Amino acid sequence: MSAARLAHLARVALFSLAALGAGGASAALPDEAPAWSDEPPALARLLESGFKAENLRQPGVAAAHYCAAARDGSVEGQYRLGRLYLMGQGVARDNQIATTLLSIAAQRGHEKARSLVVPMAAGESLPDCLVTGTPPALLAAAASEEAVPQEVVDRFVKALPADKRRLAQLVQKLAPRFQVDPRLALAIVRTESNFDPSARSPKNALGLMQLIPDTAERFGVRDALDPEQNVRGGLAYLRWLLSQFKGDVALAAAAYNAGEGNVMRYKGVPPFAETQEYVRRILAFYRAPRHTETLRG
Repeated sequence: MSAARLAHLARVALFSLAALGAGGASAALPDEAPAWSDEPPALARLLESGFKAENLRQPGVAAAHYCAAARDGSVEGQYRLGRLYLMGQGVARDNQIATTLLSIAAQRGHEKARSLVVPMAAGESLPDCLVTGTPPALLAAAASEEAVPQEVVDRFVKALPADKRRLAQLVQKLAPRFQVDPRLALAIVRTESNFDPSARSPKNALGLMQLIPDTAERFGVRDALDPEQNVRGGLAYLRWLLSQFKGDVALAAAAYNAGEGNVMRYKGVPPFAETQEYVRRILAFYRAPRHTETLRG
């Protein structure tokens, strides 16, 4: 996102924030892990690296990571960097820069940014890292090939409605028994059914892991709408695909969506729009290009 675009958003947003009053400025800063989203993995890793640095009491490192994410258009990065400027952590305290960044994030729909109101006249100022130079943390964070941090997934599961949380915990419990990383299993279930055990697709794929009749029969599932049977069958199939494609997450995900025959026929991710979007989402959620082996639970 260009500096001109950021400045334009700030001009629009500052008026709406100014009307909220000064009460939110004293709110305690949240210390939660970033949300488990399907935004580009490079941005997600920058946010997670910044969060880790904050926990290690390295606010300057955190600011560098958040600024790199903000520069590439991350709303969460703009919000978190604004918080640091507001509190003077890792950067020199600057209410004008804080107001600008929080206003931009608020204008783009970030709820927490709306609660942090800076008691000062509306201004417009961006930090140097968003205007000039190369984001200092981009190379190291973007090059990482680690799976999504466990604390990010834990926060996601904890925030689910009670019925979906129980199903997510079932997936987490069963996945290691099939030597499947629970984080990948959750990414598949989230993308397939969003934790709806009664989900049914136009192609008659059923349940949490959307098993078609042939796959259900192949892996011994008698009732595909029974959550535990469905998850066991889906995990058995996913384990088989990971073995077949030597731990390549993109190929295993493509095969789960379009069938292993199509992956073999095209010698890679098939050129189907649905499958390519499916693979993009799985990789965005899981982050790592190769599966992380887990021990049996």
